[in-house]
Amino acid sequence: MTVIILIAAPEGLRGHLTRWMVEVNAGVFVGNPSRRIRDRIWDLLATRIGDGQAVLVEPADNEQGWTVRTAGKDRWRPVDYDGLILSARSQR
Repeated sequence: MTVIILIAAPEGLRGHLTRWMVEVNAGVFVGNPSRRIRDRIWDLLATRIGDGQAVLVEPADNEQGWTVRTAGKDRWRPVDYDGLILSARSQR
């Protein structure tokens, strides 16, 4: 399962995601796209997110069973800490 969260996304981006995923709440998308489709969706999001934020949670072969990607302005970034994915925020 893949989860995408969009915050302050540009117009049209949410509608574009509904081609492959279901919007279960405002800005929260859930689906099960193939790895190829998921990577293409992420490339599109990362280039078009602008001043917004995007978070993608996807399956991974690690202890947690998932990994995360982030894009956008003022974002949290995933940090691997002894095999656990934690979120860190850059200092201003």
